[in-house]
Amino acid sequence: MIDLYFAPTANGQRASLALEECGLAYRLHRVDLTKGQQRTAEYLAINPAGQIPAIVDPDGPDGKPFVLTQSCAIILYAAERAGRFLPAARARRMVAMQWMLQLASDVAGTSGTIFRLENTAPEKSAANADYFKQRLLTFFGDCDRQLEGREFLAGEISVADLALYPNYAARKPLIDAAGGFANLHRWGTAMAARPGVQKGMSPAG
Repeated sequence: MIDLYFAPTANGQRASLALEECGLAYRLHRVDLTKGQQRTAEYLAINPAGQIPAIVDPDGPDGKPFVLTQSCAIILYAAERAGRFLPAARARRMVAMQWMLQLASDVAGTSGTIFRLENTAPEKSAANADYFKQRLLTFFGDCDRQLEGREFLAGEISVADLALYPNYAARKPLIDAAGGFANLHRWGTAMAARPGVQKGMSPAG
């Protein structure tokens, strides 16, 4: 059984959502970021970067224990292990990778910056937070256009959709306030109805 080290952030939810959607059994270990549990010696032995999520698979590649961090890497690992969410057609698979990597490089960091500017930065800055919110809305606009005439980002459900949903859910109030985004909301409603998404967003344990 896979051990998942988790906190209820978009990063953590990407990992739990992927494991649920892929039907992989896992044991949940909650890491309380407010208490600094990610910086304990026990956790740093698993992930020296002191970040969540992380998984430990006792039956990893070649049958050996395997540790993996970074939420999108965990999504790919789960998808490959389950044989799901990686489109068979090469073009669609590359489109799925494009959107997942754009989320990892642009969206996750931007959303995290907004959180820090509004909550944890030594000098909070509403003006700077607003700037990054506009950047985030630009990306969600790109997603909305990609979803025109498509049910999912790559035409079929893929790792890209699993990666995007937690950030969409976290920033839905921002998207709602901006108005529009009909295609994105249609997609979000379809994703939210999936049992694996529901369990993955609020994992038990």
